[in-house]
Amino acid sequence: MRKSDLINQISEKTGIPKVDVLVTLETMFKEVKESLSNGQNIYIRGFGSFITKKRAAKIGRNIKKNTAVEIPEHYVPAFKPAKEFVNEVKSKHKPE
Repeated sequence: MRKSDLINQISEKTGIPKVDVLVTLETMFKEVKESLSNGQNIYIRGFGSFITKKRAAKIGRNIKKNTAVEIPEHYVPAFKPAKEFVNEVKSKHKPE
């Protein structure tokens, strides 16, 4: 599913115009990015958490030049689903 598909489905189910749904989704994405950039995690009960994870400094390898490259510690965004979310997906999506 793409973002446009998501916008269409939300608009159909709620009756809200697609333009309003688009603005709302874009604003949500922007706020999530800004919050994580500022070091603030976002917790949505029943859905999950948008968090930043710290990656330790390490030595990487440039295979083509056969040299060691130092990779400094840094933060990466991550999503941790809530238990309810995980259980719902497990119960509805069974392997064939």
